[in-house]
Amino acid sequence: MNRLIVIGNGMVGQRLVEAVRSRDTGGEWQVTVLAEESRPAYDRVRLSAFFDGVGPDELSVHTPDDGVDLRLAEPARRIDRDRRVVVTDHGEYGYDALVLATGSYPFVPPIDGAHRPTDGADGGGLRDGVFVYRTLDDLVAIRDFATDPAAGRRVGTVIGGGLLGLEAANALRLLGLRTHVVEFAPRLMPVQIDEAGGAMLRRYVEDLGVDVHLGTATSAIRTGPDGTPHGVALTDGTELETDLVVVAAGIRPRDDLARAAALAIGERGGVTVNATCRTSDPHIWAVGECAAVSVDGEPGRCYGLVAPGYAMAEVVADRLLGGTAAFPGADTSTKLKLLGVDVASFGDAHGTTADCLDVTFTDPATRVYAKLVLSDDARTLLGGVLVGDATAYPTLRASVGGPLPGPPLALLAPAGSDGAAGGAGIDALPGSAQVCSCNAVTKDQILGAIGEGCTDVAGIKACTRAGTSCGSCVPMLKQLLSVAGVAQSTALCEHFDHSRQELFDIVRVRGIRTFSQLVAEHGRGRGCDICKPVVASILASLGNGYVLDGEQATLQDTNDHFLANIQRDGTYSVVPRIPGGEITPEKLIVIGEVARDFNLYTKITGGQRIDLFGARVEQLPKIWRRLVDAGFESGHAYGKALRTVKSCVGSTWCRYGVQDSVGLAVALELRYRGLRAPHKIKSAVSGCARECAEARSKDFGIIATDVGWNLYVGGNGGFRPRHADLFASDLSTEELVRTIDRFLMFYIRTADRLQRTAAWIEAMDGGLDHLRSVIVDDSLGLAAELDEAMARHVESYSDEWRDTIDDPERLRRFASFVNAPDTPDPSITFEVERGQPVPALGERRPVALGLPTTLEVRR
Repeated sequence: MNRLIVIGNGMVGQRLVEAVRSRDTGGEWQVTVLAEESRPAYDRVRLSAFFDGVGPDELSVHTPDDGVDLRLAEPARRIDRDRRVVVTDHGEYGYDALVLATGSYPFVPPIDGAHRPTDGADGGGLRDGVFVYRTLDDLVAIRDFATDPAAGRRVGTVIGGGLLGLEAANALRLLGLRTHVVEFAPRLMPVQIDEAGGAMLRRYVEDLGVDVHLGTATSAIRTGPDGTPHGVALTDGTELETDLVVVAAGIRPRDDLARAAALAIGERGGVTVNATCRTSDPHIWAVGECAAVSVDGEPGRCYGLVAPGYAMAEVVADRLLGGTAAFPGADTSTKLKLLGVDVASFGDAHGTTADCLDVTFTDPATRVYAKLVLSDDARTLLGGVLVGDATAYPTLRASVGGPLPGPPLALLAPAGSDGAAGGAGIDALPGSAQVCSCNAVTKDQILGAIGEGCTDVAGIKACTRAGTSCGSCVPMLKQLLSVAGVAQSTALCEHFDHSRQELFDIVRVRGIRTFSQLVAEHGRGRGCDICKPVVASILASLGNGYVLDGEQATLQDTNDHFLANIQRDGTYSVVPRIPGGEITPEKLIVIGEVARDFNLYTKITGGQRIDLFGARVEQLPKIWRRLVDAGFESGHAYGKALRTVKSCVGSTWCRYGVQDSVGLAVALELRYRGLRAPHKIKSAVSGCARECAEARSKDFGIIATDVGWNLYVGGNGGFRPRHADLFASDLSTEELVRTIDRFLMFYIRTADRLQRTAAWIEAMDGGLDHLRSVIVDDSLGLAAELDEAMARHVESYSDEWRDTIDDPERLRRFASFVNAPDTPDPSITFEVERGQPVPALGERRPVALGLPTTLEVRR
């Protein structure tokens, strides 16, 4: 039996081992893996999910295999090529074939103060408080340092504004630190996106409260008496206060073992390999970030993405077992969500091809930027950039090098509800188009797998490996299943095979009270950021008590964690309920006094309420106490719940009004307050057909008639405005309330995750007619259940603000610093604009009086 030694157990090394084992049906190779880390291979692409609560076990990509001798925490120290032996601290391992999968190491620029003095105990390693962002151990160290309660650290700085730098910035934000990003280039993500895309991305990032410093470098890290960072000096003269520094300035191929073994090294580093991934020693191969691939005499190039590494792993596995595979070239396309923003680049994103055309779409209002790079005859797609909306990415990336799959404007404009790229669908792609670039899987291969019996996305993943790496092609896999006539799975996520509707019924019928019980009895794993908030909403809809008690607190979305909306500077907004927009002078005075005493910015909302901005987390209970004592309660602006029932003054004051719209609006808002749902719910009541309350733009809207009320359902504003449809006419008040009760409860019971009422009705078999038959005609026999469910909600309602301030134990979570609960966060500062406090976030952009959407074509 031949001996195969693999040095490195990262994602590419693991992929190589799996590829060899799956092909080696005759047992030709005995495999030993020498790993430097103490953990088996894990998903570095999703590394930042650690800060969202995803544990090491969930990040693991390692599959136990009795046929593989995995040596954890046993790094290779030396390669003896003459004896064909790898030396470690624990012994020697002979090989017939050796594969280097050593990856890369973080590059730390020569910054004064970044390292300990060379005579220190660590021999000049990074000083305490200065970190790199590469491994799970790095992330654990960052978390522990940032959250040390005795230190009270509040500000972090990331050196590097590329992919990894923005990931690190998001991590610091999630740890509660005010964050700076310093990038030497004139834009963020300079390798992947162009100047205009970088400008759009910067707007997104800064609006999240991250301070961005471009076109400058870090010259020194200032340290205090304890030896940890206290500041950062930039080359443009700026001095930043900071308590922690993360260096994410790029990577370098880890080729030290190869250099010591006198293997050929590329001009810019990396182990030189040919198209078969073989080094200058015929018994040694290299794959992944450590390999510098040289084809046809070209200088060797290293690739810092997982897809080219996987392609190399497949080539080496094939060659080891007698095949003739060669490296097909690298797809450097990238799609990811950075700080909540979709960003993608593919192909010749920077338009370096001679005589190419750039077609760009810019919409500042919705913050969408897109660019296509086309051949000089405008027929072939060469590449592109997407910022803000990357829905079209799978189709566009798969079309690179082929015919443009649709008109440019249709491709670039924000996607429609069908999820396709504007006017171009999956049918426009040729069969040879790569749908999954990470694993080089084509459209024809996927359709072939479907034809052989794969009936869902999980089956396609298992058969073809498509969608098993970065996951960006999964929407296209679903589209291909639909094209092939296969019914789609309604599974909520990988942890539940049930839809949201099915989970709602399971929880309701079986009386389940916790997420742990639900996932143990009807799911698998520990849950994720998809299923946890969904189950939290279901439990709340079914009256499971205070949403922040016990395990429920860990399930909530960001805003629900503090019963307030977090803002870009880390403060919160407070929105008291003002039913129907009606308020007494005494209550107005209280709001004014609270805003004055707590230095809050005040703004009248579109829902006829008053929003108070700029509250620090430790101030929230004090503000709530003042408001609750004056008769206010939570407006639930933070939750997926009823927001407002807006109204005009109706027949009470208006000479055109035919019914008391204010009285009805107040009654409806008090009836449905606190009602948790799959998405937010908005309503309005207009006192006549002039429609001053804009009722037809709401999830349910009411317009008065001479004899009663007309009810409209399924409207919304937002990105895709939709007028509500007439559901019932000339209803009495009693009939109206009963109909709305059933409409809302049926929506809560049957809608999908994050599905507004408009989309719910549009997706419903039979549409509005079916809904009317269920609600009005009781065709499913559910009317009594829906009525009872609403009655239970009305009876069990309790104000979450009052429930919090009346319980000392619940109050403990509302503190900026656990070790100093009454200490305000000093990183939160304000300046005055138009007589009100606003976040002091550096230079403010001037007000734009015109925000034109532009489509531009240029050579």
